[in-house]
Amino acid sequence: MPPPKTAVKNIEVTILDRTYRVACPDDERENLMASVAYLDQKMREIKEGGKIAGADRIAVMAALNITHELLSAKTGAGFDLAEYKRRMQSMNRLVDEALASQEKLF
Repeated sequence: MPPPKTAVKNIEVTILDRTYRVACPDDERENLMASVAYLDQKMREIKEGGKIAGADRIAVMAALNITHELLSAKTGAGFDLAEYKRRMQSMNRLVDEALASQEKLF
């Protein structure tokens, strides 16, 4: 049986003093808020550097910096976080299936 779907809600987030509405499942809210805080911090660092003007250019530079961090972590240590997450989800499904079949025995 597939896991129940969580409710999706619109959440207001603020990044670089601008408010955005984002659809987010209830169980992903904490991760979304951590992502918002990280992006806001990166954009503020770029803005405070004073060499780049305009929110769109700051956003692109922040995206490039974050992507560079991700790719460096992924290839530098030979660790693929996305693959790790997929494997963990697969293992969780297998465990859930195994436990569900065991529950039917009792």
